[in-house]
Amino acid sequence: MTQMSVRIGRLTLANPVMPASGTFAEGMGGVFDLNRLGALVTKTITAELRAGNPLPRVAEVQGGMLNAIGIPSKGVAYFLSHTLPHYSRCRAPLVVSISAPTAEGFAAIAAAVSVAGVAAIEANISCPNIEEDGRAFAQRAGATEAVIRQICAATPLPVWAKLSPNVGDIAEIARAAESAGAEAVVVANTILAMSIDLATFRPRLGNTMGGLSGPAIKPIVLRQVYQTARAVRIPVIGCGGISSAEDAAEYMIAGATAVQVGTASFLKSDTMTDIIDGLDRFCTQHGLARVAELTGAIRLEADHAETAEMETVT
Repeated sequence: MTQMSVRIGRLTLANPVMPASGTFAEGMGGVFDLNRLGALVTKTITAELRAGNPLPRVAEVQGGMLNAIGIPSKGVAYFLSHTLPHYSRCRAPLVVSISAPTAEGFAAIAAAVSVAGVAAIEANISCPNIEEDGRAFAQRAGATEAVIRQICAATPLPVWAKLSPNVGDIAEIARAAESAGAEAVVVANTILAMSIDLATFRPRLGNTMGGLSGPAIKPIVLRQVYQTARAVRIPVIGCGGISSAEDAAEYMIAGATAVQVGTASFLKSDTMTDIIDGLDRFCTQHGLARVAELTGAIRLEADHAETAEMETVT
């Protein structure tokens, strides 16, 4: 049997599979054993109560799904009094996803959720930043470094930075997060996109634009994981279009230490446990004693490797 554990900074996970934030909630415990997962990642929480975006919030498109949920949240106090106790019975480490419009806001939430039962904080810095004219923190290296530095100063817990794919050079952003103290980067959030209903000539989302997820984005994010893994020393967590063990293995071979699964769980709720079992079989078939041996195992011709290195540096 394959040794399935992986190391993400100070945390050791039983296996490299976890949910993507926003696609997982307490009710999933009635579908499968949550202790099977490497980690649990909460829906993103904010300091204030948020109703979310106008309807419709989800639209199916070819090869994936659009969503503009708008981070509905019941706030930090509700998380501490209701959500956290629910997960206290689980062995898998709990990672709390947080969001705020300012660096100070991020730091305040990080401090508030740094309590017993929380293993790490995932900073969703792909959200708009009012200090940068509405741009996401993760679209600027300087803003990324500033917000992650403040979060790390506010909490003793490991901090993971969830990056945006909507950038020209994700490796630069990842390096900024690393230099500020992040113990891992999650690559990546959804890709900004839209769709129009030809019967009404109206956008299919109430927010006009939203985030594209699902199989359609996998080749793009896989490339970003590869570039990021070559640019930083901290672990990379791949997220985007993963629906099978083969998808997860591909991300790990490209350089990811672990993976997050989102849209696929809407289609088949126990997809993550299927992926865990499938990774075990995949490693056995390829003679690997540890799943961690997949990370960065990509084989490149010498000239291709040199070219890829130059592209990552420049």
